[in-house]
Amino acid sequence: MIIQLNTNCSPAEREQLDQLLKNNNIKMVEIQTQFNHYLVCVLNKEYDIRNIGNLPGVQDVHRVTDSYKLVSRQWKNISTSIDLGDGVVIQEGNFTLMAGPCSIESEEQVERIVNELVKNNVKIMRGGVFKPRSSPYSFRGLGIDGLKMFHAQCKSRGIKIVTEVMQVSQIEEMVDYVDIFQVGARNTQNFNLLDALGSVDVPVMIKRGISGTIDELLQSAEYIFSAGNEKLMLCERGIRTFENVYRNTFDINAIPILKEKSHLPVIADPSHGIGIRKHVDKIALASLAAGADGAIIEMHYEPERAFSDGQQNLNFEEFRELVQKINMLRELI
Repeated sequence: MIIQLNTNCSPAEREQLDQLLKNNNIKMVEIQTQFNHYLVCVLNKEYDIRNIGNLPGVQDVHRVTDSYKLVSRQWKNISTSIDLGDGVVIQEGNFTLMAGPCSIESEEQVERIVNELVKNNVKIMRGGVFKPRSSPYSFRGLGIDGLKMFHAQCKSRGIKIVTEVMQVSQIEEMVDYVDIFQVGARNTQNFNLLDALGSVDVPVMIKRGISGTIDELLQSAEYIFSAGNEKLMLCERGIRTFENVYRNTFDINAIPILKEKSHLPVIADPSHGIGIRKHVDKIALASLAAGADGAIIEMHYEPERAFSDGQQNLNFEEFRELVQKINMLRELI
């Protein structure tokens, strides 16, 4: 059960509510986010929630049977939208493209890619400055100085930034330069990091774990929401299976299921989902048809020379063709 309190709930009204919960042995956890004040309760027996809904100080009450409460669609039928400012909004019915290189490499690289994004009316650039790599000898990013350069270039052209945060200690130094924090697949169950991201008023995109289930992804989002941050989106990026012909198995089924289970926006990552450049466009279009609210695409002017994941980066010509196809499919849908 989720109890949503009025913003002007008085101490006397709150005392009356607390007493009712106590008398009925209903345990609750209090959640304060940047938007609302909730009490998340676990009901051990059938209980008429109208007894609570009729109390002064209570805005609304919902019975939620899912183990993940706050991110569940059972209590919030209206899909969440994420407003990044300057007219950039991630929401249902507005397929949002995010694009850029796997790794931020240089100021020249960022400038060239920003120019390409502006030409194609893409408002969000992705790029890693802290890179979790399977090999310790691979390029691991430019760090905070690279992020500051990345931010300066994008801000001057009206482009928003999505980049990965890998550990709690990075949040404070990154927060002023990031529009969307990305939680990578390797950190989806880093609960200390998820808790810490709940305390910042910056949108967070959570990627599905390499071998994670849909419910585990939703539980990860619940950690951040319950810690105070409602600005969340979910990302399907493919999972590890027995198949080794492509990088990951992109779970197209996950997109409509996540939309059904949760009110949060769902973003597709076809670049990691298949990991083969010439097929990225097909998976991106399939995700749009399946109901995704956006896609995050890896793109580089010279994929063959990219510091990381060049095999799945689109070049500029391929990216322009993809944007055209997406616009055509959006019109059809």
